[in-house]
Amino acid sequence: MKKLFRFAVLSLAVATLWACDDDAEYVAPGMEVTANNVSGTWQLEQWNGEPLAKGSFVYMELTRKDKEFTIYQNLDSFGTRKLTGNYNIYTQEGVGSIIRGTYDYDKGDWGHRYIVRDLTEESMTWIAKDDPTDVSIYKRCDGIPENVVNGKFIAE
Repeated sequence: MKKLFRFAVLSLAVATLWACDDDAEYVAPGMEVTANNVSGTWQLEQWNGEPLAKGSFVYMELTRKDKEFTIYQNLDSFGTRKLTGNYNIYTQEGVGSIIRGTYDYDKGDWGHRYIVRDLTEESMTWIAKDDPTDVSIYKRCDGIPENVVNGKFIAE
């Protein structure tokens, strides 16, 4: 009887170890990454672990229905630059949810496809799929300031 009991315990231990999967897929904490859950207005709060330089901004509106985006930013221009287009979200096995975008007016695709991680009601993290050192943290905001929309932003 002791041998049978030992065999049963040993079999259970082997089955438990065999069931472990070393190639486990990343399971993001927080909300599911869908057009509904990412829709809204977001402000870039950190890029590559640093806050944006004083006077710099990126605001992004993502709409659920038509999967359109509008970006207001001044990172590569003296004044406010407005960019529009469409985005898409898809899931890649072993990677997770990925967002990609295409600019209007034949301006091409976003520079990267981004893995979306840690989506909550208040924030989300984007990691460039081809460059894991390119990390953007967005915070949800109430809207884009009027002075940014009308191009009259003045850095403090």
